[in-house]
Amino acid sequence: MARIFASVINSLSLILTLLCTNVYAEPLTVIYSGNLDGELEPCGCTVQGDFGGIKRLASVLDQLRDQRPESVVLSSGGLITSERVIDRIKSEYILKGFAALEYDAIGMQWQDLSYGLEFATQFDLPWVLGNGAHTSIARVQPVTRSIDGRYIVLKVFSWLGPDDSPTPEMHADHVLVHADSEALLGEIRQADKQGVVTVLSTSLSLATVQKKFDLEAIDILLVRASYETYGEPRQVGKTLVLQPGSRGKRIARVDLETDGEGDIRQWEHKVISMPRSVPDAPRMNAWYDEYNAELEQDYLKRVEIRKQQESGAVNFSGEVSCKACHSVQHELWLRSEHASAYEHLESVNKAYDPNCVACHTVGFNKPGGFLDKLITPHLTDVQCESCHGPGNAHVQSAGRQPLVNRLWSKERMCAQCHVKNHSPSFSMDTYWPKIAH
Repeated sequence: MARIFASVINSLSLILTLLCTNVYAEPLTVIYSGNLDGELEPCGCTVQGDFGGIKRLASVLDQLRDQRPESVVLSSGGLITSERVIDRIKSEYILKGFAALEYDAIGMQWQDLSYGLEFATQFDLPWVLGNGAHTSIARVQPVTRSIDGRYIVLKVFSWLGPDDSPTPEMHADHVLVHADSEALLGEIRQADKQGVVTVLSTSLSLATVQKKFDLEAIDILLVRASYETYGEPRQVGKTLVLQPGSRGKRIARVDLETDGEGDIRQWEHKVISMPRSVPDAPRMNAWYDEYNAELEQDYLKRVEIRKQQESGAVNFSGEVSCKACHSVQHELWLRSEHASAYEHLESVNKAYDPNCVACHTVGFNKPGGFLDKLITPHLTDVQCESCHGPGNAHVQSAGRQPLVNRLWSKERMCAQCHVKNHSPSFSMDTYWPKIAH
């Protein structure tokens, strides 16, 4: 009788334990990606490479949201790149495309700032930068979902390593992040105490994150993307570590159960490939047509420039042409800061800002003037023609055709760029002796 009674008690205890265990179990689906790396669409040359692309991604996300409308969609960032001339247009349309995909939070990486902060933030994407020093980027992205009458709250943070900056020599006015990891960790701990699901996104490796952060308060950690394929998720303590794949070829879904404190109790992970059999989302057709139309216009513009260059129909010659007759003045110019003006612009990540480029190159936005570093490399920096005007006719006529700005005073020449807004400390008495010729 005692054995029967004990058996009944044990059975009831087990049932009660199971019931209590599941009372606070809250299901949550997180869909995540990272490091698109400028791949707006896949290369269709081979079947092996024909994976991914924003049009297919939109289709997959639409389907996943139909299945689980409460899904949370996250990206660890790294959306764009700036390696080639055409990347600026592509990057613009990647950001436009991602705005249509309606991600809940996107961690910011250094490459997302390739064309400057204003470029990255122009389409109202849900960027998050937990150690940001700029108020235009959210320090945390809260995400709320109602599931079966219960609310689940996530708070998404991100860490952008100051030491990984491509422009470490940027002066204080351009600093975008601070190095205080303890301050960010304090915010994460506070969120964890509130019982929310805490997420930290970063482009650092797991080993580096562990040296910098105590993972105890972090429920989900997105680490540096692996090349193309997703890494195997794993649990480190209470933290679920996820590693997205790069180049946008795949996306992953993880179905979670959390307890009443926001801690993850169990999870199931699935990587979803996007081969050519995945249809393009029709809602992205207008976006894609607009992208191709802009590529065409840009291509035709570059062809026309090439034609002008080959026919000699250009207005600006570049400093090498000036050197032939003005070697002394050219040597003085080489020793001046004018000769490295474009390099300085690149060092502060402003080589794609038209407001800056105009005064660090020759003839920008003028016929035959600077267009791009790869197409018109001979027109970078502040050169002779920046002050004296286009000199091709002067060169071709062996000096008989006078320069356009020949009657200008040196004050007027300098004032083209040295204005109060951009050069508040400018003084002709101080500056002119540095370049007097």
